[in-house]
Amino acid sequence: MRIRNSFAVLAFAVLSALVLPAIAQDKPYKEGSVWALTFIKVKPGMFDVYMRDVGPLRKQIMDEAKKQGLVLSYKVFGGISANHADWDVLFMDEYKNWAAFDGLTQKFEAILAKLIGNEEKRTQLMTKRTDVREIVGEKVMQEVILK
Repeated sequence: MRIRNSFAVLAFAVLSALVLPAIAQDKPYKEGSVWALTFIKVKPGMFDVYMRDVGPLRKQIMDEAKKQGLVLSYKVFGGISANHADWDVLFMDEYKNWAAFDGLTQKFEAILAKLIGNEEKRTQLMTKRTDVREIVGEKVMQEVILK
């Protein structure tokens, strides 16, 4: 009887070891690219000013990042905020996967130095932008592609 129970436990353990990985692999989705989202609140009446200031430089930076293979794509959305604290501009930057973030800061720093100049110039530019906008949040999320 003891041998039979031991055999049953062993058989269950072996079947579990074989079946559980198969179940785990059969997800109803596959993992897609990773998106970095930045939520921005532009001060009332300053949307066009902000886009004129930020748009051309952001496009240059992101086009260079795309050329270097750092990002797959990028998007900018503008809309109406739901309340005083809500965002009205969304920047979306698409990366191939989570590994794309390894060393990313240094790579973007090089692009910024090339396009804007030294750290002092970059700080002045960022300080100027705070006059017309506030970053209200950031998220990094992975796209889920349903099967």
